[in-house]
Amino acid sequence: MMDLDQLVDSLDDLRREDLEAWMRNALVAADEASGKTVFSDMECARVQLICTLHYDMDVEVETLPVIMDLIDQLHEARHRLNTLSHAIMRQDEDIRSRILAGLQDK
Repeated sequence: MMDLDQLVDSLDDLRREDLEAWMRNALVAADEASGKTVFSDMECARVQLICTLHYDMDVEVETLPVIMDLIDQLHEARHRLNTLSHAIMRQDEDIRSRILAGLQDK
């Protein structure tokens, strides 16, 4: 967890006004704890990714929501696939074999 000032200080290119705009535009979510704006480790990584996209790769501010939404969708799909894979692995060998055979038919 990092507060707003710590996060801004930890990333060389990050400007406070940009981070605040990203928060207003719901690209980044912060928690209010004890009157301080704090970011989880996951949100800190998200800010770092947005910084890379915006500052290093020159992605326009207007494009960031589209890219971040696609990344969020990909993350969710990966999570669902992982959950499905675990559910399949918990099945009997016969059922797993039939599932694998069905996948090979496609």
